[in-house]
Amino acid sequence: MVLKLNFSTCPNDTFMFGALVNGLIDTKGYRFDVHLADIEELNSMAVSAYPDISKLSFGAFPYVVNNYQLLNSGSALGKGVGPLVVSKRKIYPDEVKYAKVALPGERTTAHLLFNMAFPDVKVKQFYLFSEIMDVVLSNEADVGVIIHESRFTYEGKGLLKIVDLGDFWEKKTSMPTPLGGIAIKKDFPDSVKRDINTLIYESINFAFKNPQMVMPYVKQYAKEMDVDVMQKHIDLYVNNHSLSLNEDGRKAIEGLLGLSGNIKFNIDTDIFIKI
Repeated sequence: MVLKLNFSTCPNDTFMFGALVNGLIDTKGYRFDVHLADIEELNSMAVSAYPDISKLSFGAFPYVVNNYQLLNSGSALGKGVGPLVVSKRKIYPDEVKYAKVALPGERTTAHLLFNMAFPDVKVKQFYLFSEIMDVVLSNEADVGVIIHESRFTYEGKGLLKIVDLGDFWEKKTSMPTPLGGIAIKKDFPDSVKRDINTLIYESINFAFKNPQMVMPYVKQYAKEMDVDVMQKHIDLYVNNHSLSLNEDGRKAIEGLLGLSGNIKFNIDTDIFIKI
């Protein structure tokens, strides 16, 4: 069985999927047609219902809930992992509503969390996540919302943190911050969904135990990234919640989706696969 699998080029995803897509684990007869892209492209492709399995922002999930369910393995969430709001000059949180803000995609969780924290902002523009620091440094925007490895490099670029959106969420809810997960098409048999979930779990577990065997794949898609930043990225975003959401992870996702306001949908819908 060949399945269309989408995930990002970011180190956390290539680390988690490296063993699966490179034959380092037994894939039980499943084969994968792999496409790697920026998170907002992945969100858009999921909205079009193209991939069978896809990484996507939890902020995008309300747009795809009729076609996809979330797997228990492969997610990015936790404490201290949230997007950061940064600027070139000192800007106080109550001034952000007057600023021109650069964000990493309209359907990203970063945008969703930013809207919760700053509902009155009027001027927003969307960019590739990797462009946002330069957009702020060039004064094209007053404020930027950064994700992924940018949180490890923004200070070195001369940018200042205004708000940690993960900290905002955690103080508001006392739950871990949900960033992105792995979705699979609803119309597959439950047995296939469970098989894929198990394979992703085994791929992540293999990477934890044998990092030296998956790091060449990670580096292939992070050639311009400092090795130390690459490792910090993996250490932060790949954790126990990546192996299994568990009850607190599922509650955090349900809480975020319930507050999203992007699209009205029934939170009681079976959004997670049956394990």
